[in-house]
Amino acid sequence: MRSVEAPARAKRLILLGPPGSGKSTQAKILAGNLGVEPIASGDLFRSHQQEGTPLGVKAAEYMSQGLLVPDEVTIAMVLERIQPLGQSGYLLDGFPRNQVQVQALEAADHEIDGVLLIKVPHGELVRRLSSRLLCKQCQSPYERDHSSSGVPEKCNRCGGDLYQRQDDTPEAVSVRIRVYGEETCPLVDYYTKAGKLVAVDGEGTVEEIAQRLRESVRE
Repeated sequence: MRSVEAPARAKRLILLGPPGSGKSTQAKILAGNLGVEPIASGDLFRSHQQEGTPLGVKAAEYMSQGLLVPDEVTIAMVLERIQPLGQSGYLLDGFPRNQVQVQALEAADHEIDGVLLIKVPHGELVRRLSSRLLCKQCQSPYERDHSSSGVPEKCNRCGGDLYQRQDDTPEAVSVRIRVYGEETCPLVDYYTKAGKLVAVDGEGTVEEIAQRLRESVRE
């Protein structure tokens, strides 16, 4: 498996993966292993909204209507977060999502050292997401086993109630995966041609996938 070459400074990486690939979980694990800052666009949206910042208020206007947050708002949030990091490394999760965001990142003189893509077959993604339950409070994921009672009634971490997202039905999941593919394929092509993309097998245990991702980043 080809690896990401590490520069003299700390690494700047992007983690890509379809819904159900476990990308958010793996981003936190990998960032911790590498000693870099994990930066998730979803976390930034929530943080800005909770703090009532101008960017958060603007993002909430779109999210409350079920609309995508405009590129300029998303870009402003991410660049504001990474600018103070200087030579410190980071791992981007959920950004960039399109070529406009890629160009904004490059225009801000933030060269990306490597892009890791978690690959999982379509059928497995549908199975995972349609069986997924989330905690209402801390968003910890659980997988429902329809043949047993292996899922607790409450979250093991915070005691919150578990629920299934409306967009985790098999039909909605297929649409989400298709939309992701349409958004991400140009990025995969772009970073592949740039010699920066490494694809990693996303099937197996959390620990196995985490190890593959760790090994894909050369010290």
